[in-house]
Amino acid sequence: MENKIKAYGFSTKSIHVGEEPDFRDGAFGDVVKPIHLSTTYARLDVEVMTAGFEYSRSLNPTRKALEEKLASLENAKYGLAFASGLAAEVTIINSFLKSGDHIIAFDDLYGGTKRLFNNIFADYGIDVTYTDASVVSKIELAIKTNTKLVWLETPTNPLLKLCDIRAISEITKKHNLILVVDNTFLSPFFQNPLDLGADIVVHSSTKYIGGHSDVVGGSVMLSDEALYEKLKYRQNAIGAVPSPFDCYLTMRGIKTLAIRMERHNQNAIQIAGVLESHKKVNKVIYPGLKSHPQHELAMSQATGFGGIISFEIEGKLIDAKRFLQNFKIFSLAESLGGVESLIELPSLMTHSSISQSERENIGISDTLIRMSVGIEDVKDLIEDLRLALNKL
Repeated sequence: MENKIKAYGFSTKSIHVGEEPDFRDGAFGDVVKPIHLSTTYARLDVEVMTAGFEYSRSLNPTRKALEEKLASLENAKYGLAFASGLAAEVTIINSFLKSGDHIIAFDDLYGGTKRLFNNIFADYGIDVTYTDASVVSKIELAIKTNTKLVWLETPTNPLLKLCDIRAISEITKKHNLILVVDNTFLSPFFQNPLDLGADIVVHSSTKYIGGHSDVVGGSVMLSDEALYEKLKYRQNAIGAVPSPFDCYLTMRGIKTLAIRMERHNQNAIQIAGVLESHKKVNKVIYPGLKSHPQHELAMSQATGFGGIISFEIEGKLIDAKRFLQNFKIFSLAESLGGVESLIELPSLMTHSSISQSERENIGISDTLIRMSVGIEDVKDLIEDLRLALNKL
């Protein structure tokens, strides 16, 4: 039955994988996976674990269900759940790199990822080269003899730059490098990097996968057994795993992922058009617009454009601060991917841990705004945006 379910469509898998009713003697036929709170599991025999469970950090029945569901979303063989997106990233780096190794990373990454690379793993002797991965040839030019891993976001945070996953995967395979793709912004509904040649996909499942701004989590999906065994060992050894209740909340969110992503996408396309036509907006960055320099690439490797829009307004930092005080529906808050609309100033919020010179070098100005478009009625969101813009 499980293999049959995994062959179904996205929404069917989102609802049913990992949560098939159990009709064995003593079971109750639950259609929702129960929250298993036990931290340890009794045995009938010293050498035999009960149903493969020993201690909840190693594996828990609720987390097992979530990990099976996560794998199905990305067409992967294996899924691993973590306490946060950064916990997932730490485990990946710890699994495959050692002192003296080298990472090639997109120059526009989530600020927390750069902080992890620059301020934590640098202390352990791991070197990082940031390059504009939207130009495929720059990846090969950045390879050194000690390069072990290429780390991409596509679209990036917050400049929504794209990279050609297929083309870059050909380079990483030729040089025997591990290709990691952060797929948080598009979610597995719109993009599946493993199908495009990536080795590992990572998500902050706090965002679209959870979808309701009420649970922090991270996830890793992959199909290579050797890579999985290393990650699984360190997931247990490091121990940054989600609680059973967090797993339950994440699974509940996943069940509506498809319909939420469709609405995020529909709303964002309309709002991006409004922004592009407004005289007080200097630039709009959204892959769904034909004006985006990589619109054709977006069309070729994804089935949608997501709910994140970045745009620059006229004026200076003081104007951006005042602008963000004028919203009634959009909340001024970090994070993204929830059902509610959020808006923020990357230079002082999500990317404040990056130096001003580095921000300016990659194009994050003091008037760049990042918007996470929710699933509210789009007419209300547009009116809220227009009122704020008209006060500039």
